[in-house]
Amino acid sequence: MSKHLTKAEILASLSQALDLVEGQPEGHALRTCLLTLQVGRKLGLPESTLSELYFASLLKDSGCSNNAVRIFHIFGGDEVSNKRAVKLIDWSNTYESLKFAISHTEKGKKIGAKLRRMAANLGPPSKIMNEVTAARCNRGADIARKLGMGDAVADAIQHLDEHWDGKGAPLGMAGYDIPIHSLIIGAAQTVEIFYAAFDKQIAKEMVIARTGTWFSPAVANALLSVISDDDFWNSLRDDACGIALNQELPAVFEEALEVDIDAICEAFGMIVDAKSSFTWQHSSRVTKYATLIAIELGIPLQDITTIRRAAMVHDIGKLGISTAILEKPDRLSDEEMAVVRKHPMYSYQILARVPTFGAISEIASSHHERLDGKGYWQGLEASQINLATRIVTTADVFDALTAARPYKDPMPLEKVFSIMDRDCGTAFDPDCLIALHSIFESDSEILTAA
Repeated sequence: MSKHLTKAEILASLSQALDLVEGQPEGHALRTCLLTLQVGRKLGLPESTLSELYFASLLKDSGCSNNAVRIFHIFGGDEVSNKRAVKLIDWSNTYESLKFAISHTEKGKKIGAKLRRMAANLGPPSKIMNEVTAARCNRGADIARKLGMGDAVADAIQHLDEHWDGKGAPLGMAGYDIPIHSLIIGAAQTVEIFYAAFDKQIAKEMVIARTGTWFSPAVANALLSVISDDDFWNSLRDDACGIALNQELPAVFEEALEVDIDAICEAFGMIVDAKSSFTWQHSSRVTKYATLIAIELGIPLQDITTIRRAAMVHDIGKLGISTAILEKPDRLSDEEMAVVRKHPMYSYQILARVPTFGAISEIASSHHERLDGKGYWQGLEASQINLATRIVTTADVFDALTAARPYKDPMPLEKVFSIMDRDCGTAFDPDCLIALHSIFESDSEILTAA
C-alpha cells in the first residue's frame, strides 16, 4: 500500500457506508469491485477500462440515498429491508414485481392498509421501480462527475440497471448500447448479492436463468467461471479491502489531493442529506456555521480544514438508520430513539477506517456528546471533548433549530439563542456560543444565505 493517502483508500472505506443504505452485508461494494475486475480481466479489457470499473464499482450505490424517501412512501415500513429484498427478485417481471409489492407494502399489516398504500402510488409496481431506479442512477452519476471520475465511470453508474434484453431501467437500453462497464458491474453486484444471501449454487443458477435477459452472454460466461473459483471467494472473506487496495492498477495508487478529499467529503455529505427530506443541505449548513465559529475563535487554518471535513460527514452514520424513523414528524419512541442514538457510533466505525481520518472520525462521532456527560454515544465529559468537536456540536444544534423542516418553520434567532444559552456550559461550550452570537450580530444575512 502507498505511503500517501489515496482516493482508493478513502472510497474503499466509505463505500461501506453505502452498503448500509442498500441493506447489504458490510463489504458488498468491495466484493463487487473485485468480482468486476475478475470478469473484466477474463474479457481481456485494457488497464484503463479496469480502472474505470474499479471506481465505478465502489461508487455504484452513491445515489442510493436519493430514493430512500420515495421507497419509504411507496412501501411504508423499513425501506432498507425493502431495498435488500427487491435485489433478490426479477423486478422487470410484472408478476414478480406485483407479488413483491403485495408482500412488502405495509409489511405485517392487513390487506386494507396494503391496498390503500398501493392505490396511492401512481402506476404499476414495475413503472414505479423504474422511476426509483432512475432517481438513484442519475444522482450516482452526478456524484461521480463531481468527484472528477470522468464520463465512463458516471455512465457506468447511470446505466447500472439496464438489462441485455432492453427490459431494465431507467431508459430500456439493450445489448451493446449499454456501456460494457454497466453490463459487468450490474451482473457482478447481482451475483455478489445472491452468493451472500444464499450460496454458490443458487448464484450460478440465477446467472444461467438470466443469461440473455438481464446479462450479456459473454459477461455471464465469465461470471460462471469466477463463481466456481472457491479460492477467489475465500480470499474475499479474509480481507476484501486489503485486496482491493493492492490491485495492480496505477490508478489505485494515485494520491488523493487536498481538493479530492474535500470533494469526497462534500459528496458524502450530499449522500447523507438526501436520506431524509428533513435534512436537505443540513451537512453543508453545519459546515458553514462550524467554519465561521472556528474562524471567529482564531483556529489555525489546518485545523479549520479538519473541522470543515468532519462537519460535512458528521452524520454519515445516519445512512444506517431507517428512513421510516428519520421521516417521522412525531416524537420518537424510546426504541426508535435508541436506534437514532447509534448513528454517531456508525459514523466512527465508517470514518475510522480511512487512513489519516482519525481526527475527523473523532469529531464527527462525538457531535452529540455534552460537556455535562449526558450526551451520546459514549457519554464523554468536558475534559474528553476537544474544541473542534464543541464547535461542530454548536453548529449542528444551531442548524437543527434554525432550519425549516416539513413539520416546522425555522425558529427566530432570538428564540434559538435563548434556548442554546440556557444550556451554556452544560451542552455547549461558552466560547463557541459567544462566537456564534458575534457572527450573527455582525452579519444578520448569514442565515438567509446558508
